[in-house]
Amino acid sequence: MVAVAGIIAGPGEVGAQSMGIASAGRSVEEVLKAHTVGLMSLPGVVGTAQSLCDGKSCIKVYVIRKTPELDRKIPASLEGYPVVIEETGEIKALSKERR
Repeated sequence: MVAVAGIIAGPGEVGAQSMGIASAGRSVEEVLKAHTVGLMSLPGVVGTAQSLCDGKSCIKVYVIRKTPELDRKIPASLEGYPVVIEETGEIKALSKERR
C-alpha cells in the first residue's frame, strides 16, 4: 500500500493523484489558480486548464504555437502535477451574432 497526502490506496483503489491531490498536498485546482497568472504572462500562451492525462490529474497549457522557447519556459510539472502543452492556435471570442 502507498500513503499519499493522507490517503491510502492499494491496487484498484482511487489514490490521491487521481482525486486531484498531488503528493505536495494541494489540489490541482489550487495549483492551477496559483500558477495561471504566471503562465498566462508568457507570450503565446492563450489558456490553462485542469484535465486528466492517462487517468491522473494534470495541468494543460494552451498555446498559439508550440515552440522550443515555450517548451523551455513552461515547466514539465507544477507541484507534482504533470504539465501538458497543447497547440490550439489563436483563441477568439465569438461575436454575439455567431452565438
